Amino acid sequence: MRKIVLYIAMSLDGYIADKSGGVGWLGGDGSDPENYGSYPEFSDTVDTVILGHNTYHQIITELSPDSWPYEGMQSYVLTHHKLEDQNEIHFINTPIVTLLDKLKQQDGKNIWLCGGAEIINQALKANIVDELTISILPILLGNGIRLFRTNEIPKTLTLISQRSYNGIVDVVYRPK
Repeated sequence: MRKIVLYIAMSLDGYIADKSGGVGWLGGDGSDPENYGSYPEFSDTVDTVILGHNTYHQIITELSPDSWPYEGMQSYVLTHHKLEDQNEIHFINTPIVTLLDKLKQQDGKNIWLCGGAEIINQALKANIVDELTISILPILLGNGIRLFRTNEIPKTLTLISQRSYNGIVDVVYRPK
């Protein structure tokens, strides 16, 4: 059966974006700039990407305005905006739990829970995330958009693996 996998980068102090919503700080310490870490391996294991409208908007306007970076994957954007589907990009106004339950029953590779924080925290609260891969970047932002809410029920995790490259530490956990 397909797994729902959170794969995301955060600052050492727990932020996925700065206070302006920017991610220009993403990157390592420069000690091994040719090392792309776990992303190439990870992307081979997924064929579906789930993201919120803010994350989608940031990708198409700032991060990759000339081409969709998840070409070849079915992408689902959770939004209240009325937008037309485009090739592999589907705009839906469905609760995250309903969408993930449906997708998990279909054949295919794993499902990538890409972002943002709101849909990630909804999925975590519903206990439907099977694996968390978090890349911890060597920066303290001090403020911004937190990956995890502080008022949610505690979750106990089991460490599956860790690795480091270019000053970044990837940790992989599974809920107990």
